[in-house]
Amino acid sequence: MQPTSASLLGRLSASNDAADWQRMVDLYSPLIRGWLHRHSVPKQDGEDVLQEVLTVVARRMPEFRHNQRVGAFRTWLRTITVNCVRDFWKSNRLRAQAPGGSNFGDYLDQLADPDNPLTQAWNREHDLFVTRRLLDMLKPQFEPSTWAAFQRVAIDGVSASEAAAELGITTNAVFIAKSRVLSKLREEADGLIDSE
Repeated sequence: MQPTSASLLGRLSASNDAADWQRMVDLYSPLIRGWLHRHSVPKQDGEDVLQEVLTVVARRMPEFRHNQRVGAFRTWLRTITVNCVRDFWKSNRLRAQAPGGSNFGDYLDQLADPDNPLTQAWNREHDLFVTRRLLDMLKPQFEPSTWAAFQRVAIDGVSASEAAAELGITTNAVFIAKSRVLSKLREEADGLIDSE
């Protein structure tokens, strides 16, 4: 029997749980939709391309193996997205213009190159977006006082002693709150967001 993974990616790879898949769709749909919109996929076609990306991810998830390289999942997702967009343009026999007026095929090739600035921008956007979305999804799992302490220290950047004074709790309680939320975030994000 395979051990149950605490991370979303691990749970998706190990089972076909509808709630986990819905969490994946909720997590990634806005990111992919925004990317498609900003990168020349017409809005009326964007939902179809998004659905194709998610379908490919669902179909191929059992094959995905994290190779322990930084960004393995986001690279895999980016490749699927690029291929779905490329297929969309080919099937519609359209000559899309990339931002700046260049050929869209060349633009997609740049996005496929891991050393290209466009790819690096995708990586930064992915990690920031997924972190924010996961935090939004995790927030209801914590007491309001725990979340407030975490937010003041980890997000707002105030000192633990200042947050403790504001919230009427001990500095140790602030550190514990921050640790609990970050632990849950790391657990859920494992494999989705890799630190470099």
